[in-house]
Amino acid sequence: MLPRTGIGTDVHAFADEASGRVMHLACLEWPGVVGLEGHSDADVAAHAVCDALFSAAGLGDLGSQFGVADPRWAGASGARMLADAARRVRQAGFEIGNVAVQVIGLRPKISTRRREAEAAMVIALGAPVSVSGTTTDALGFTGRGEGVAAIATALIVPRG
Repeated sequence: MLPRTGIGTDVHAFADEASGRVMHLACLEWPGVVGLEGHSDADVAAHAVCDALFSAAGLGDLGSQFGVADPRWAGASGARMLADAARRVRQAGFEIGNVAVQVIGLRPKISTRRREAEAAMVIALGAPVSVSGTTTDALGFTGRGEGVAAIATALIVPRG
């Protein structure tokens, strides 16, 4: 039985500074950083990983699993969504090998809390997670500081 891979992406715009919305990213709260707009806590890293897991398992995508029409996910944390995505993937007959997620944006600076983010995501997922960050050298919406994006890959293995 061959392993399966999936890819996932997520993007959210920054909330208005006056909104008081707190940044949630990679299953962490980032004090002093304006949060992202979204139905849930807008954790782009966790959402991209969920999307990658669903893709690998053939379970659709983030919207089909946690749609905005479902009030249970309003304000939900990235950690809660990640844990539930892992449960669904395991329920579908797979084990999670590992995931990697790259956060794209000017802020927050991922390197300052990378290990902490990896640990938080490992706890939520129950599998190895690698977190990295990059900028786009002032290009596009992330380069202009309008929002944050994330791209993730997941490796899962069918249970024999």
